Amino acid sequence: MSFPLLPDGTAHPPTRTKGPVTLRRSQVPPTTTDQRLLDSPGESDWVHTDPWRVLRIQAEFVEGFGALAGLGAAVSIFGSARTKPEDPAYQQAHDVAAKLVDAGFAVITGGGPGVMEAANKGAYDAGGTSVGLGIELPFEQGMNAYVDLGVNFRYFFARKTMFVKYAQAFVVFPGGFGTLDELFESLTLVQTRKVTSFPVVLVGTSYWGGLVDWIRGTMLETGRISPQDFDLVHLTDDLDEVVRIILAAQEVHGRAGNGAHHVEPPVEA
Repeated sequence: MSFPLLPDGTAHPPTRTKGPVTLRRSQVPPTTTDQRLLDSPGESDWVHTDPWRVLRIQAEFVEGFGALAGLGAAVSIFGSARTKPEDPAYQQAHDVAAKLVDAGFAVITGGGPGVMEAANKGAYDAGGTSVGLGIELPFEQGMNAYVDLGVNFRYFFARKTMFVKYAQAFVVFPGGFGTLDELFESLTLVQTRKVTSFPVVLVGTSYWGGLVDWIRGTMLETGRISPQDFDLVHLTDDLDEVVRIILAAQEVHGRAGNGAHHVEPPVEA
């Protein structure tokens, strides 16, 4: 991600966000917190340091729950960070976010560029609450300028919990491995009834059509999933249909959008 030059004309220094902490220049570590957690154990001192990481993980959940507890009805929107403003998916993500705000939802994204920025901008332009859940990465993405309520995480699993816990639906635009990870984790949670069933809507028939055909023609036909599992996924190019699918599911579960896209800032403990 490129940054503007500093006032003295020099390049913006390398930046890393670790939770609430911002590091620059020589303070930027060579690895991320997730990487250090998941690396194979080396010296025996890991036996003593790993238990302390539990407290940091706990703190991430506490911060996330505290920041988002009053959010109300919300929809998580996923898609590629590499999507450019001239890509049709960028404008679609902006427009569907605005429509969701008008329907009474807050909008949650990963807080970065691309589709995430577009959706946050759509929520911002529509006067709704625009939420960004950032993640510490080896390459700094930074929180986009359209996020009203931003929470930075060190650990992917803590961040993923917030996407699921505070959303009533997932809308998925074209994306890469990260988008696929979020898509299939959400489907797995619904399939295994770890979460109350909520809609997962894929936007972009030309992009997702091959995947949906493979799920139907290979996974379903060979008995790897059940017919009702296939019904968990909705595929469309119609942004109004996206909103209709989500509202219909809300009516079934008695959790209609309640105007909670206008949310008070979190109260500090």
